[in-house]
Amino acid sequence: MNLLHVNDTQGAYPPSYYAATATAFPALPALDGDVAADVCVVGGGYTGLSAALHLARRGYRVVLLEAQRLGFGASGRNGGQVGSGQRQDQDWLEKAYGQVKARALWDLAEEAKDLVRAVCAEAGLAYAPGIAVACHHAGEVREANAYAEKLDRDYGHRVETLDQTAIRGLIGSQAFKGGVIDRSAGHIHPLNFALSLARMAQNAGAMLFEASEVTGLAEGLVTTAKGSVRARHILLACNGYLGGLEPKVAARVMPINNFILATEPLGDMARQVLTQNIAVYDTRFVVNYWRLSEDNRLLFGGGESYGYRFPDILKTVRKPMLEIYPQLKDAKITHAWGGTLAITTNRMPCFTRPRPGVLSASGYSGHGVAFATLAGKIMAEAVAGQEERFDLMADIPQMAFPGGATLRHPLLVLAMLWYGMRDRLGV
Repeated sequence: MNLLHVNDTQGAYPPSYYAATATAFPALPALDGDVAADVCVVGGGYTGLSAALHLARRGYRVVLLEAQRLGFGASGRNGGQVGSGQRQDQDWLEKAYGQVKARALWDLAEEAKDLVRAVCAEAGLAYAPGIAVACHHAGEVREANAYAEKLDRDYGHRVETLDQTAIRGLIGSQAFKGGVIDRSAGHIHPLNFALSLARMAQNAGAMLFEASEVTGLAEGLVTTAKGSVRARHILLACNGYLGGLEPKVAARVMPINNFILATEPLGDMARQVLTQNIAVYDTRFVVNYWRLSEDNRLLFGGGESYGYRFPDILKTVRKPMLEIYPQLKDAKITHAWGGTLAITTNRMPCFTRPRPGVLSASGYSGHGVAFATLAGKIMAEAVAGQEERFDLMADIPQMAFPGGATLRHPLLVLAMLWYGMRDRLGV
């Protein structure tokens, strides 16, 4: 079963709030015939579009192939949060890789946020600062406070701590014991961001094709149903929609699904949900995340599934939303959508050279808005012979998922059910 098609209509964005409010981007033609390029990019999300942009600005002849629409996958469907750091925190990174490499990874992540802000500024997109972490338990509050002290002491990064009164006043929910807020992080309209990258790449000279699903990959050659691209360099930027195109990557990067609801505009009630224009995520293992839209809808994400077909999205997400905001029980849901992201066993991005002439970056594990954008730039650097930053990421060990392609989903489901039970029990 192919995740590019099983839950969506060919050539159409999902029925999301983002698709309904995106700045129009006319559909592009499919690749038809055989072309030559310096670089062929497979995948039209943040990674691929950023790579195409940075390569084109370096003077390379670039062809990008997208199976559906640009920004069709996780890049156009996510929660829009532009977070600090890596998916793993600095304590984990220092223990795993040492302080020098942990610092280098932190600096990359800070650059990733700067890059998102720079793209937003160039494209005229809104970037709203502030992401809060809402803690369900007192022990999590202590851990969050200690980590805030560490970031300030060791990395010069200020994070504001929030006690129970402050978090409840900020978030308008009685569900939390405290938390922190990072004012250097922020949130954006994710689909408009992807489409802005596409316009910038086009203006720089990149050739972008939609409805051009890659059917074959060989040395120096990428094929689709109606054409082919001969290129010295091939960049895979497929994330959760890779399928079986490159088995060495697929063994280490696994797709999972996540879901978001949008309420009707809340009017004055919006101030009972968030008193500031920030984004929030909580400390559940299966994380909940939310923010207000520009027209004061609550955009609330939560729930995961690990098969191919999406479940009942409204049922999956409305329950955790009402656990946090019972005052919204009568609010109408106007949009409900799902999307496929990709995780790795260690939740760090997977950068690899799976075969000669091919680079791949994916597996952002829910932390990809900023870092996927930077990943495209890093891939462009590697093509240009500046491989140090790609190698820094590629040196992070990535184990294959246990059970291979056949058993990895059932094994993951068992693990997620266990952690989900821990969430429900408050462990």
